[in-house]
Amino acid sequence: MTDHQGKLYLVPTPIGNMGDITIRAKQVLSEVEIIACEDTRHSGSFLKKLDIRKKLISYHEFNERSRAEQIAEIIQAGRSVAVITDGGSPGISDPAYRVVRSAIDAGIEIEPLPGATAIIPALTASGLPTDRFFFEGFLPPKTGARRNRLEKLRQLEHTLVFYESPHRVGKCLVDLYEVMGDRQACLAREISKKFEQFVRGGLSELVERFRDRKVKGEIVLIVAGAAFSGKGE
Repeated sequence: MTDHQGKLYLVPTPIGNMGDITIRAKQVLSEVEIIACEDTRHSGSFLKKLDIRKKLISYHEFNERSRAEQIAEIIQAGRSVAVITDGGSPGISDPAYRVVRSAIDAGIEIEPLPGATAIIPALTASGLPTDRFFFEGFLPPKTGARRNRLEKLRQLEHTLVFYESPHRVGKCLVDLYEVMGDRQACLAREISKKFEQFVRGGLSELVERFRDRKVKGEIVLIVAGAAFSGKGE
């Protein structure tokens, strides 16, 4: 482990399909002394499938600040730590920012691994321009705040990328349509999983399809930017 001492590793984990774990990710998870994860039960089950048994410590939005300091101290003492989430890349709409910030402040080397995330597959399969995009993440849950935020994004020429929860997606699509007009869009659901689905069309079509429909799974919404004419340029 001499090559891996004193480092913080940010390791993406599959968002659905176990085949998306990389060789490098498996190697790092096998070699570090400690793995910091959101849910020790979930990650313990995941690691068992990889035949990896390591000491796990939990970090999540409620204890991330104190855990960040603890993780930095562990690494400064010469031990290696990998940070994983329940699925996807640490720090992308998941905890990890404070852990990374604490490590930087402590002068700790950080090695981020590329890997699974829902953003890029949803974007590339949407049929909308991919040369410039703006990732907003989750919009505010309340209608007024959500519409205010959409008003600020309305003039952007970039393709817009949002995460949304299944129980709120119908209301979110209505707000997108009423604030931005009938732009081309794509609802991507359950990326890399058994019931992966892409629904493409105008926002008005998506509103009609999902207004009163119960939707399951994790959702990415891709919406055309202000300059998109729909002619495939």
